[in-house]
Amino acid sequence: MERNYKLTVSYDGSRYYGWQVQPGKNTIQGKLQDVLGVLCGKEVLVIGAGRTDAGVHARAMTANVHMDTGLSEAEIRDYLNRYLPEDIAVSEVKIASDRFHARYNALTKTYRYTCFCGPVKSVFDRKYLLRLDAVPDVERMRRAAALLLGEHDFKSFCGNSHFKKSTVRRLDAIDIRLRRDYLTITCTGTGFLQNMVRILTGTLLEIGFGKREPEEIPAILAALDRTAAGYTVPPQGLCLIKVDY
Repeated sequence: MERNYKLTVSYDGSRYYGWQVQPGKNTIQGKLQDVLGVLCGKEVLVIGAGRTDAGVHARAMTANVHMDTGLSEAEIRDYLNRYLPEDIAVSEVKIASDRFHARYNALTKTYRYTCFCGPVKSVFDRKYLLRLDAVPDVERMRRAAALLLGEHDFKSFCGNSHFKKSTVRRLDAIDIRLRRDYLTITCTGTGFLQNMVRILTGTLLEIGFGKREPEEIPAILAALDRTAAGYTVPPQGLCLIKVDY
């Protein structure tokens, strides 16, 4: 009997072209579908809660897949972890309702961008952060972040100039913390546009370094123009932390 399974997946996105399957490209969705396809003896569709960009990581991506298998949830998890590459792991497999959809049923997603601003370069986690040459003004960044909260048209923060659907999103929280030499920017919202968190981060860093003023945020939003916002930070510092349902 075919059932709907909910998966919790973590991955190091360093060597992948993002989540979504692309012809001839190494992707997270592609790897999961390949392994589960062998298990089921036919092609399966793995639906993710979002589409992380190339080089972006995840601690707890949620996905679902409809399969007909006699294996238990624990056996499916163990099978996946046996045959998936070392940089992808499935921490949990659960039977979900037939109508559960990892993307459409998601209420909020939380992403975290990590920067390192210490005097001595960080060796062991260098692939998972952005190294800064100085320490930005966190209070300026927090003042700007407060102006981004709520529901807005975030077209200025969308990296896809050909995006045809609505660019209105709701940001529930932006938590900016400096602990020792690590600066983290954690964003929670209903959904995120392509490169949105990376552009938000780049804009906030420009404000933190005095290249922009916090009070410019309303004008950047109103412009509905990508060139009005700051730069796009590299992907390696970004990680999907969790998806809430």
